[in-house]
Amino acid sequence: MSTSATPVEAQSFPPSRTGSLAAGGDVVSGAEKRSLASTLARFLREPLLHFTLLSAIIFGIDAVLHPPAKDEKVIIVTKTMRQSFIDNFDEDKERTPSEAQLQKMIDSWVASEILYREGKALAVDRGDETIRDRIAYKMQLLIFDQIRVARPSDEQLRVWFAENHTRFDEPERVSFYITPPTDQATAQRQLDDIVGQRESEELQHLTRAILARPVASLTASFGEDFRDQLLAMPEGEWKLLQSKDGWHVARLDSRRPGNLASLDKVRDEAARIWHTDETRKLAWEAVTRLKASYQVRYEP
Repeated sequence: MSTSATPVEAQSFPPSRTGSLAAGGDVVSGAEKRSLASTLARFLREPLLHFTLLSAIIFGIDAVLHPPAKDEKVIIVTKTMRQSFIDNFDEDKERTPSEAQLQKMIDSWVASEILYREGKALAVDRGDETIRDRIAYKMQLLIFDQIRVARPSDEQLRVWFAENHTRFDEPERVSFYITPPTDQATAQRQLDDIVGQRESEELQHLTRAILARPVASLTASFGEDFRDQLLAMPEGEWKLLQSKDGWHVARLDSRRPGNLASLDKVRDEAARIWHTDETRKLAWEAVTRLKASYQVRYEP
């Protein structure tokens, strides 16, 4: 009986056992730490993490170097852009555009840029990866589609025709032959050879025939003095003429006088062109109203 344990003693843990259990708890905590470190190491070796971090760095740098535009209503016409308009000017016209012509090209580009931005705002480019001009063209179509122009009255058409009759008049035209520009001495030798009918095949090949050229266009291409001298020449005779590019041998072949147009004869065509002009004018007014909310700045 003296060796029997009491109920309380049967439920008690020896001090040594309690200590071992506590030590075992410390061992479990260390294993968890090693497992966490191992998992973190594997995670850091993941390529996806590297890509994500690199992308964040790149986008962060790009955001600093190329911040978003603060004002989408500002249009800047750069010096480079102005020069590109000059370089691309139609060579059949003057070699360099006048200030008025250059400003007209800039205004056209600004209008296109406005239409592009407005079109982007309306999401007309959604699903269509294309250039700015095509988006601007879509906006033009949207604007033109909203414009309705009534047929002009007789009075409206007569007033308009009086201001635009040169668009229907038949201009005075000339046809002539001309050699390439060169110096005066060379042109004189060419004239002597042509008159003596001993010109080379090369010169025959290089001599151009210009047919039915409007007289009004001669000044831009050859100069005013050339035009006046050519018109004063007798037909069929070779002469030495100086243009703004050099000396030529030229022969006036024919000259056809102009003819003033009559509204009664071109009424339908005039009404069609009037309608086109009015539509474009109203479309331009619509663009101008959009332009009022933009600022156009020019680099000095």
